[in-house]
Amino acid sequence: MGATTSSLADLAQNEYLMRLSGRDPIDPMDPFWNQLLSFSFLIPVNSSDSKLLEDSTERICSNFAINNTHTGNFGALVHNFLVRAAELKASAQCEDNIFIWQTYNALFIIRSFCKYFVEHLSEELVLQQFDCKPPGENVDSNLEGDIDEVDPTIGELAEKLMSSLVELLVDVPVLNFTYALHLETLNTLLTLLSIQMFHAQPASKFTLYRFIMQGRCAIHAPVVIKALLWNYINQEKCPSELYKSSADGSNTFYNVTAAVASSLWSVVTLGMGSSPKKKEEEFSETLLANQSLLFLLVLANHCTSDSGLNNPYREALFAFTDSQDTSAMNPVIAGPTFKMDLSRLYSTLCSTLRDDQTTLLLYLLIHQNTSMKAFILSRTNIDQLVMPLLHILYQAQERNSHHIYMALIILLVLSEDEVFNKAVHEINLKNILWFKERPLTEISLGGLLILVVIRTVQFNMTRMRDKYLHTNCLAALANMSSQFANLHQFVAQKIVSLFAQLCKKHSRLVEQIRQVGAGEVEQGDDEDSEQVFMQDMTALQEVIRMVLEILNSCLTTSLHHNPNLIYTLLYNRNLFDQFHTHPIFQDIIQNIDTVLSFFSSRLEQNGKNLSPADVLESIKEGALQFRRDRLKKFPELKFKYVEEDSPEEFFIPYIWSLVYHSSNMYFNAARIVLFSLSANAES
Repeated sequence: MGATTSSLADLAQNEYLMRLSGRDPIDPMDPFWNQLLSFSFLIPVNSSDSKLLEDSTERICSNFAINNTHTGNFGALVHNFLVRAAELKASAQCEDNIFIWQTYNALFIIRSFCKYFVEHLSEELVLQQFDCKPPGENVDSNLEGDIDEVDPTIGELAEKLMSSLVELLVDVPVLNFTYALHLETLNTLLTLLSIQMFHAQPASKFTLYRFIMQGRCAIHAPVVIKALLWNYINQEKCPSELYKSSADGSNTFYNVTAAVASSLWSVVTLGMGSSPKKKEEEFSETLLANQSLLFLLVLANHCTSDSGLNNPYREALFAFTDSQDTSAMNPVIAGPTFKMDLSRLYSTLCSTLRDDQTTLLLYLLIHQNTSMKAFILSRTNIDQLVMPLLHILYQAQERNSHHIYMALIILLVLSEDEVFNKAVHEINLKNILWFKERPLTEISLGGLLILVVIRTVQFNMTRMRDKYLHTNCLAALANMSSQFANLHQFVAQKIVSLFAQLCKKHSRLVEQIRQVGAGEVEQGDDEDSEQVFMQDMTALQEVIRMVLEILNSCLTTSLHHNPNLIYTLLYNRNLFDQFHTHPIFQDIIQNIDTVLSFFSSRLEQNGKNLSPADVLESIKEGALQFRRDRLKKFPELKFKYVEEDSPEEFFIPYIWSLVYHSSNMYFNAARIVLFSLSANAES
């Protein structure tokens, strides 16, 4: 390290790192610190190089963790950074690039050690690493010893570091020459909070989480959330100067430190490389937007239950309003908040709604932020948001179950609004290229939504078998059913084919129950086979009942708008025969049978040799004459999404699995206890 460039294999013998991790304290005024912070090294370009970096520095980190308890060199390094960070705002304004570069390097080293600490030590010992001082300044402490009493000032330096990083995010503007520093700031905060991945206890029990949720850090909560949202909205790509030397070879900050800046991307992309040489476009991704979004999700989803800790970041995320709304109707929100350009946020959500983290942000906003929800529902281009959600659901085989669930919940929340349910059938789409079942040259957004949700139900029936997914899919369709309008014939066929699939499953299950009851099949070791079948039957009958209610709702409220559905139901009328006398279904079957009998009678009066066009025309005419008062009235289908109790049990492992897979940072998988990597492999 130092001014020269080091290869990964040489790091273990690097003189500066060896001295830093050695047994001798280093004076804060020693020229060593400037030499240490003027470093660069060759970047890993593939997974083997990434593993080499881990292997090359593990012994240094291990020695450092032991020796630092006597030298206090980590505290000296942190103090060095804090002094620089305090002056950083002025430095950014005057473009003091060398100063910013060295500040970044200090933070990079801090993060590297913190990563080792949180993966290998208890939180008490992590905080002790910050507080250790050279001999004479504190009572000697033993890394291996037990800690019976916690000093009330323990972790004071760690809190100062976290507070400084938070202030850096909100006070230092994001410019070309500060981009890397902002990214490293987010990485360091994520690394410190990643202690949640390695220890099985609630976030509220961690001192590091108390630091971020209370005191100096918490004061900045609204502006922190605003800054993170702006980073996400702006979607700034990594400046080309950070990974490409200037053409003239001039001795500029970026040219001199090209390898240093690149070292950031090497560590950020540990384990992600797969080719011998990285392409420029690989570095041009919106890294800052991604890390900002992940950090926002971490902040907003911890310490949310009755833990005694207030989460000011969550409150800020749910309370911000539209900066462009000058109407008197704009609600007044109690407590600290901020204003945001919701139009820009909406546009960014629409254009980036592909990955888990963006979908999760949309879920949080539409579920909890009343201003954002109202803004979204008022959009005339709602298709820009709904189409990416449908594409996510359509690709269910390639997505993890959490992502599918989040996309579906968003649709369910949208379907609670009557204006939305009507609007989706008034927006026409053409040539949906990703829909492969059949060419869709023209279809309404509502029709496509129905197709994709039914496809999700069918996928779940054969693959996932998740009862809650079934329930939420059908709840969304039920909410929309009274507004079904001008359904495409393919949509009508898919609705009826879902019912037909359920009928076949019902018949098979009835036969299985009969055979078990008659002793016609061997039950093996499972003496509860009949009970299991009965439980399956109960669940299946609930689904069938819900599909029948959806059909009934459409027929009783918008029959005249859906001739294709009536045509398809008439063609498949025999499907309902098995349920005419079934106690669970007969009341609603009676309504459907009344409708189908009316139209069947009209068709018989018109003759037997009718063409499909003639049949459809007769249905349209009959719909105008049908008296809906002949039908039994049922309660209006209205389902409202309610978040499960103890949401942290779902969201915290989910979010940290996203950090693990999507942050481009390397974490030691063998030490993770929060979630199973096999269960989150697709996250």
